[in-house]
Amino acid sequence: MGYLQRHQMKKKVTIIAEIGVNHNGDLDLARKLIDAAVIAQVDYVKFQTFRANRIASQAAKMAVYQKENAKYSEGSQYNMLRKLELTENDHIELQAYCKRKNVKFLSSAFDIDSLDFLNNLGLEMFKVPSGEITNYPYLKKLASFGKPVIVSTGMCTMNEINEALSVLTSEKLSKKDITILHCNTEYPTPMEDVNLKAMRSIADEFEIAVGYSDHTLGIEVPIAAVALGATVIEKHFTLDRTLPGPDHNASLEPDELKAMVLSIRNIELALRGDGIKKTTKSERKNIDIVRKSIHLKKSICGGEVLTDKHLIALRPGDGISPMLWEKVIGRKVNKDLPKGHKLRFEDLVE
Repeated sequence: MGYLQRHQMKKKVTIIAEIGVNHNGDLDLARKLIDAAVIAQVDYVKFQTFRANRIASQAAKMAVYQKENAKYSEGSQYNMLRKLELTENDHIELQAYCKRKNVKFLSSAFDIDSLDFLNNLGLEMFKVPSGEITNYPYLKKLASFGKPVIVSTGMCTMNEINEALSVLTSEKLSKKDITILHCNTEYPTPMEDVNLKAMRSIADEFEIAVGYSDHTLGIEVPIAAVALGATVIEKHFTLDRTLPGPDHNASLEPDELKAMVLSIRNIELALRGDGIKKTTKSERKNIDIVRKSIHLKKSICGGEVLTDKHLIALRPGDGISPMLWEKVIGRKVNKDLPKGHKLRFEDLVE
């Protein structure tokens, strides 16, 4: 029995609406995105905290998906990222706005200074983006905070996950403070590359809570991930997929985000229960209506012996069950009975 089977879901799935850099550096757009996430009833909205000169050299090239989606004439990551930075005051304002809107604020730091800044903001949880999972000093610093951590694993091997866990648990963290998100770092992710079974493999290999950070188009894969045991779902969203920017094209629009959240909550309800197959309260009233009982296919005279030719299984099911067919065959009836009669044991000779 695997880890996910042994540890049934005990609390609701955490849903993170990844605004990321889809604010395009515009605080007004960021607020509108928060509003849309609140309407969808997510648990967290998440941004990205970085300074371009701390994470990319001016020679760093843009990924193919960034070139295709960003619609910027500049060809370097550095120039793209500069346009997408949020200032420290922007973070403070957005965190306060989230508090007013009753949704939790989260951000992924992409450098050590940004980790310190977010920690000083009082974040209760940290999110490691896929690109930082092999960043030893970053992981070491994060581990020193002793706060819960969610780790994305795009582009990772199992060995790299293991090495990152070793660093994170070398300080104040234990595995119970860590959730590993299966992830694919392509925007959008081709369905044939999703490999959701890898999420289960991670859970079983490391005996750790798992989730899924999704970059596919649509909402079906994160919903399937919840059915497979994900405890955290992260999904990019935007107000408009046609906006310029690296991540808009692989993001959900507000109505889709709302539909995903509702579907996940429904899956949670469907997964609750003790796993024992039994009649539920809601379906008991349908038993007699849907099941069948033994009826007479033709009339029969008193003293006559019942054979297969006399019997038929018909609704309702409040008479003799057809599972007792062989116990009825060969018995005599004690009186004349008409065609269509619902047979009772009291109709039979003792």
